[in-house]
Amino acid sequence: MDVTPQNLRLIYTGLSTAFNQRLAATTTMYRQIAMEVTSTTSQNEYPRLDEIPGLREWVGDRVIHDLSAGTYAIKNREFEGTIGVDRDKIEDDQVGLYTPIAQQLGQNTAEFPDLLTFPLLKKGHQTLCSDGQNFFDTDHPGYNETGAEISVSNYQDGTGPAWFLIDTSQVLKPLVFQNRRAFRLTAKDKLDDDNVFHKKKFIWGVDGRCNVGFGMWQLAFMSKAALTPENYAAARAAMGTLRRRDGAPLNIAPRILLHPPSLEADALKVLKATLINGGDTNVWAGTAEPVKCPWLA
Repeated sequence: MDVTPQNLRLIYTGLSTAFNQRLAATTTMYRQIAMEVTSTTSQNEYPRLDEIPGLREWVGDRVIHDLSAGTYAIKNREFEGTIGVDRDKIEDDQVGLYTPIAQQLGQNTAEFPDLLTFPLLKKGHQTLCSDGQNFFDTDHPGYNETGAEISVSNYQDGTGPAWFLIDTSQVLKPLVFQNRRAFRLTAKDKLDDDNVFHKKKFIWGVDGRCNVGFGMWQLAFMSKAALTPENYAAARAAMGTLRRRDGAPLNIAPRILLHPPSLEADALKVLKATLINGGDTNVWAGTAEPVKCPWLA
């Protein structure tokens, strides 16, 4: 193949098409637990999401709830992935060998939010959130039915692999995926580009800006104890008793049980089996959907 601007444009079009098709076709998981927010600056500052009030009868003046804007900041980070093709490969008509690589780069780009989101979730018992406690903690500030402050928990300690109960039905989510600049494929393939002139290397790269952070801790529960009906019941109960500042229930009910591949059999036993213990009815069957997450392995 002659290395001409016209042929180079055709090559870029082919690689870009392969990249974008795979980018669009790849199934991701992060949106189940992360609220996607568009960012327009170097960082976003978030209020305490758990301080959003309920409604009250309007008696006297309005009661203003200060959301303490700026208590938690998520700074955007920049990420890239780059591939190069030797000029000799183009002249020898071997560019087709790089199409699967462009497709894989598209898949990796689509899955990248998963790779940011789930490791952060996994480290939540060791990472502070907006209330000054670890995101998963046994001593979060909470409230009882009268609005008095009490200590509440969204963490169950143990020595096993972590599993998570998540309420995915709310507008807010346990985590935030912050998108500053979407990833896209860019070419450095002009014949007078330095990379071509000095190293006879045509380069195509993808880059973007984003980050993840914590949202509303009340919507997630982490357990490192054995995945048994008893521990599952305790986790559900802890989530279901959480209240707002005014004492009203938060109406939290977990919809998914997020687990690593190693706990698949335990999760299915707890949530899918109709009979347990030699014939007893499994009262927890169908109360949440087990979701196997490879990023938690």
